[in-house]
Amino acid sequence: MNGAPVTADWTPGRAVPVAPGVRRVLAPNPGPMTGSGTNTYLVGRERLVILDPGPAIDSHVAAILAAVGGARVVAIAVTHTHRDHSPAAAPLHAALGAPRRGAVPRHREFHDPSFVADLPAGDGCILATDVGELVAVATPGHASNHLCWFEPAGRRLYTGDHVLGTVSPVILPPDGDMTEYLDSLARLDALDAQAILPGHGPVLAEPKVVIAALVRHRQMREARVLAALRDLGPASIETLLPHVYADVDPARHAIARYSLEAHLLKLERECRARRDDGRWQSQ
Repeated sequence: MNGAPVTADWTPGRAVPVAPGVRRVLAPNPGPMTGSGTNTYLVGRERLVILDPGPAIDSHVAAILAAVGGARVVAIAVTHTHRDHSPAAAPLHAALGAPRRGAVPRHREFHDPSFVADLPAGDGCILATDVGELVAVATPGHASNHLCWFEPAGRRLYTGDHVLGTVSPVILPPDGDMTEYLDSLARLDALDAQAILPGHGPVLAEPKVVIAALVRHRQMREARVLAALRDLGPASIETLLPHVYADVDPARHAIARYSLEAHLLKLERECRARRDDGRWQSQ
């Protein structure tokens, strides 16, 4: 990873170097959807971008401000506006005056109602730091307004929730879309990045291997959906869920239900499944 320091320090509130000129501040918001917590990245040394400011927890905001010190913050950018990624943008903007950069979602469910983009960010948007540019890459799928940020100089890819450090992302209809998610993975693969810095979890080497594994995972899950439709259909999502996700802890089935719905909507769009009065079957 271009000589980047390797660290296993997952203490919330510490500014931990994870790449040359890049530090991570872990938010104190661990949980089933956030893993060890949200990764906030400070990209740059004296002219920097705060990427994914995270939740508006006072101690987290204070830790970010302490890490910034006397540096100039050129932007407070987000990959998307889910509530574990963007709420701290408001207090950081108030303290620093730096513009908030992000995109508006198609649907507001699951999103942070407090986020305001002082300047919009879309595909190809460039933010200049003193360690290189960050270039926005539109990656809808997990969320309709999801942007990954690519750092060409270091070939580092900041993936928010599109690619995670330890688990596969949940796709959240109606704002999330499985077809868009897979198309966006193909777009990221074409960037030929050397490292992935995700919104949750550790830095990932070999991005092409990681992305290929995510595609295979989704193909496997889709095959299970089709098999369940053949065996059980017409069936409700609740009936299909324990069969499609038999390999997943039942405690996580409520979360998995969203991705199951996203798979079914993709198959419906492709004329491989249909629904009638809330019950799904093969087509």
